[in-house]
Amino acid sequence: MKNITLLTSTAAILAALSVPAFAQTEIATGANATGVSAIDDRITDIEDDVQDDFDRQNDPDRFGPADRRQGLFGNMSLTYSGDTSNNDANVDEQDLSIAGRLSYNQGVFSQTVGLVIDYSETDGDTTEEDVAAIYDAQYYFNDRLYGFGLGRIETDGVAAAGEKDRDAFLGFGPGYRIINTPDTAWRMQAGVGVRYTRNVGEDSDTEVGYIVSSRFYHRFNDVLFLTNDTDYLTSDSNDTISNSLGLGFKVTEALATKISYDTDYDKPDGSGSTTDNSLGVSVVYGF
Repeated sequence: MKNITLLTSTAAILAALSVPAFAQTEIATGANATGVSAIDDRITDIEDDVQDDFDRQNDPDRFGPADRRQGLFGNMSLTYSGDTSNNDANVDEQDLSIAGRLSYNQGVFSQTVGLVIDYSETDGDTTEEDVAAIYDAQYYFNDRLYGFGLGRIETDGVAAAGEKDRDAFLGFGPGYRIINTPDTAWRMQAGVGVRYTRNVGEDSDTEVGYIVSSRFYHRFNDVLFLTNDTDYLTSDSNDTISNSLGLGFKVTEALATKISYDTDYDKPDGSGSTTDNSLGVSVVYGF
């Protein structure tokens, strides 16, 4: 069992960079047939990956709920495709994906529910039937002390014998802001979670895990930012430590750079440990 992810909503603390927006382009008529659209889509994918890397530095919980949007709001998206082919394989395929998120914030209490449904079939046979849902709640006792609750459930309707068809957990715990100034922010939180898993044709497994997390941010000046995120997770099946050190540079209003160094340590019960290190560089330039 790899690990129990308990604190998905607080996985990163921020460097508040002003990242320039990517330029949006219009593709000419005929781009689909000539293959131009496919390459343009790939460009968009890379842009999205870089933007996501920068967004991970932004933490909406840095200063608590003061600037958080109030009331009920959310979004829903759906995509469907049905393909029919008259080649030798003569394959008919259908794909449906639905995703949605609903949030309700009222003062010091915030809640979010998310849902993902993926369904595919080929020649009338179901090939994918995945459903996943999440719940995230936070309650702020004061400017420094807060509590959280997290829930997740995933199901696989076409899992084969021996494969996982149920995976769920519920976690909760307190958090505290040790330093909370515009230039320096440091908070720690600890939680306990219960994970439930089941493989097709096998007995289910319930496991308790404990996690301690640290989120640190410091702004040296208007150009340079430092972040360091650390998580330690322990359970009956394994111990996991992850650390992400990041430097953010706002070189100009149009140019921003992020350099990160990530370390992941994993030690399953009864076996040797593994350590993975990775260096990442992201650059955004808009003009």
